[in-house]
Amino acid sequence: MQGVLLIDKPKGWTSFDVVNYVRKQVAALEGKKPKNCKVGHAGTLDPLATGLLVLMIGKEYTRRSAELSKHDKTYVVTMKLGETSTTGDDEGEKNPVSTRIPSKSEVEKALQSFEGESMQIPPAYSAIKIHGQRAYKLARTGKPVELEPRRVTIYKTQLTEYSYPFVHFMCDVSSGTYVRSLVEDIGAQLGTGAYMSDLQRTRVGEYKLDMATGVDDDNFVSHVFEIVT
Repeated sequence: MQGVLLIDKPKGWTSFDVVNYVRKQVAALEGKKPKNCKVGHAGTLDPLATGLLVLMIGKEYTRRSAELSKHDKTYVVTMKLGETSTTGDDEGEKNPVSTRIPSKSEVEKALQSFEGESMQIPPAYSAIKIHGQRAYKLARTGKPVELEPRRVTIYKTQLTEYSYPFVHFMCDVSSGTYVRSLVEDIGAQLGTGAYMSDLQRTRVGEYKLDMATGVDDDNFVSHVFEIVT
């Protein structure tokens, strides 16, 4: 079996959980051992995030994972104002910053101010490797994590709902953009602090979430398709 499979990742699953589950299903269909089936993904999603995960099935496609991971992406984001989190999301220890309530126009201006190219510092709790070790593993042991800023592009932001302390917005971003860092930067600009409380990926390049299938679909493997070039 060769091709691409679009999965709507459920909350609580790691990207590896999904890969492992799909690998076992493909192996069962092909009468192979799971270790003999190649399955990869084109860009991880945090366990607390939901949405579109692009999987590659078979050796021919897993070789293309780097190519397919470089697409622009769209996210639906919820951030909570007034606190920061040690991990940048709902999983970490919260630290109160301010009880000031920004107006809706302030929030809109803050979002728009990040549109365009900028240098972004990835979160310490990320999968980026530092001297061969994942940054999040160093952070969990209390070791200092210093990551170099990266050039990213925020193509568009759109505020969809604001009910303090929660801000709901959509963003189109370049590959390599960390939404947790974007949220922290917005919170810093507002002077309130903020962390990402929910995240859904709705697009990866030309692939959209409404094209994806769930892991609870008994026949999800039938949705594997090949890229026509």
